[in-house]
Amino acid sequence: MLALIKREIQDHLVYFIAALASSAALIALLSTAAFHFERPGGDLFIGLTIPLIVILVIVFSAMGVTQMYLDRNRRISAFLSTLPVTRSRILTAKIITGVLAILIVLLPVTIAAVALRHLLLPSIPVFANLITGFVTTTFLMLFACYCLGLLTGWTASKITPTFGALGLNLILFSLIIVKGFGPEIRLLLVLVIAACLIRTWHKFTSTSL
Repeated sequence: MLALIKREIQDHLVYFIAALASSAALIALLSTAAFHFERPGGDLFIGLTIPLIVILVIVFSAMGVTQMYLDRNRRISAFLSTLPVTRSRILTAKIITGVLAILIVLLPVTIAAVALRHLLLPSIPVFANLITGFVTTTFLMLFACYCLGLLTGWTASKITPTFGALGLNLILFSLIIVKGFGPEIRLLLVLVIAACLIRTWHKFTSTSL
């Protein structure tokens, strides 16, 4: 399993680089907004996180599409299946790799947010709840978009997976903008993730390689 995960990371290293860059940008925006919140235009830095999150939605969706599309068309899994490796392990390694990339974005941001809260604000539970809700919802959103990429990427077409995943992700993101970061949207995201993973697992393990 570790060898499969290592191969996935090496094959999709560009997405991990993008994850690190996005994490650094989010931390920079968060820190700047925290220290300039009461100044004119201070809330602008918070607003800049929205287009960055949209970019992350596209990036992780593209990662899922790329993993599945290249696998199918380069017959990578067909080759790996000749080794003592099951399809379930191959797909599990892909999913773990996607989760690791998402955590590379969110873990440093979460640590920075908690540190800033203790540094600039009194220890008020409501702020801790806001951080937890935002991080949890963002993780589920990015993972859901990644799973949609996995689902739409298992095809021989070059256009369908890219635009199909992008359209679905933008619809999902618009729902989050409307509904906010409450428990209802988190439940919806969990259902989307479960449905995508079940369907992807069925297609990946039953389709001829």
